[in-house]
Amino acid sequence: MKSFKIALAQFSPHIGNLDANAQKMLEQANEAKKQHADLIIFPELSILGYPAEDLLLRPSLNQRTKQAFEQLREIKDIVLVFGFVNETEDGQRFNSAAVMKDGNILGIYNKQNLPNYAVFDEKRYFDEGHQHLVFEYLGHKFGVLICEDLWSLPTVQQLAQLNVETALVLNASPYEVGKPQHRIQTMTKLAKQLHLNVVYVNQVGGQDDLIFDGTSFVINQAGNVALQAPTYQEGLFYAEYDAAQKHFKTAEISPALDTLAEIYQGLVLATRDYVQRSGFPGVILGLSGGIDSALTLAIAVDAIGADKVQAVMMPYTYTAQISVEDAAEQAKTLGVTFGIAEIHPIVNSFMQTLYPFFGNSPSDTTEENLQARARGTILMGLSNKFGNLVLSTGNKSELAVGYCTLYGDMVGGYAVLKDVYKTIVFELAKYRNSIADIPVIPERVITRPPSAELRPDQKDQDSLPPYEVLDAILYAYIEEDQSQEDIIGKGFERAMVEKVIQLVDRNEYKRRQGALGPRISSRAFGRERRYPLVNGWKAGI
Repeated sequence: MKSFKIALAQFSPHIGNLDANAQKMLEQANEAKKQHADLIIFPELSILGYPAEDLLLRPSLNQRTKQAFEQLREIKDIVLVFGFVNETEDGQRFNSAAVMKDGNILGIYNKQNLPNYAVFDEKRYFDEGHQHLVFEYLGHKFGVLICEDLWSLPTVQQLAQLNVETALVLNASPYEVGKPQHRIQTMTKLAKQLHLNVVYVNQVGGQDDLIFDGTSFVINQAGNVALQAPTYQEGLFYAEYDAAQKHFKTAEISPALDTLAEIYQGLVLATRDYVQRSGFPGVILGLSGGIDSALTLAIAVDAIGADKVQAVMMPYTYTAQISVEDAAEQAKTLGVTFGIAEIHPIVNSFMQTLYPFFGNSPSDTTEENLQARARGTILMGLSNKFGNLVLSTGNKSELAVGYCTLYGDMVGGYAVLKDVYKTIVFELAKYRNSIADIPVIPERVITRPPSAELRPDQKDQDSLPPYEVLDAILYAYIEEDQSQEDIIGKGFERAMVEKVIQLVDRNEYKRRQGALGPRISSRAFGRERRYPLVNGWKAGI
């Protein structure tokens, strides 16, 4: 048995761009060779990227995969373990891993456990594998697993019983709050239980509504962490195995991020990757002087740079002067392009046009929504003219209960705070200020009572419970799937709970029409929470 060195390629694929992905993998493998690595491990489906959704059904995928393989065959003197789509001659399709050395395929492993819950729908695309892959190299016995396989105890036990010393695990595990820590804690126990070294390589980067955090790691069979790669950082990370001591030497151990840093940096990464990989030159957003748009602006600047961010303030009769002042101050502090567009003429024109229909009927939310829709139209006009992506600024609390205007403040191509509750918005704003030399979000934006400023002296709490109460009810109903009666049983007022749940259920149609946004929770509005728009379900037990 010899000592060896493994390179963990914490890799950010460009979904569907097999040529570019293979080229990047080639470059990383050559760099790993320079660092005297004997093996390099890439994430799940690294050639194609994860999740590729219905790109998996394209007829030319097999041909493109073969072309990518030819690119990788150029790499010599290092063992590659990478993910790809394995389409067989009998029409089966597998989520697979290949082991390649000097252009030769040493073995192929087909994923055995296909997740079909939450954001995953692999059974739509893949067939299940049934065989383990074990190979020996440098006197060491390796086994290969793919993501969900590692969470299936019988599958890992079967591998361990084959006298495998180290499991090489290819992953595309999406982020949610606390997930990086949970993976390491769980796998530490598993490694110790089965007396198995675990080399875990995870994808990194934003992909549509998903965030992949990386946080790859190596755990020795004794249960100690030998390597922990940084969260959200693409790169190569190395683990050395000492044959004499029969364990991986302790290498880089990047500290876990605290919760707010983890969320904030994840939102920055997701926004950056979405904007850049979609090909937009920059972004534009409505800066209201409120906390949601203020936080969105800060994230946008951190993601793509101030020179690519435009903010527009669009005041109306009910807009407070301090809102205008705070918006201007933040724009100046962050160095973004800033302009003011008065919407009085637009709203007044709407009202004149509608007067023959409205008559003297009393004002209500209709007039408020016209203000929001005027603002949305301006932002979309500027987007169309100059090409910048509109960032919508609503948060999860507002979207949950429909406290937002379709075709108004909901317009946009990407909703940065879509999965962030209002109470967390406040905490993230404070966090962003805490890591800056000078506050980038004016203090009174954080301390002022939230208001949509669509009518005189309006406050959010005129229509909604206090956000700390609202968010607690929403969390119980959305994330924890608790019933109405269970939530009331926690001590919340019945009328309040009934109202909140009714609003959540009634506003599914709005959310379906809203912009995509990054997922940070276990139950985001999107692919993992799907309710029929028209249904007769009654809230209760």
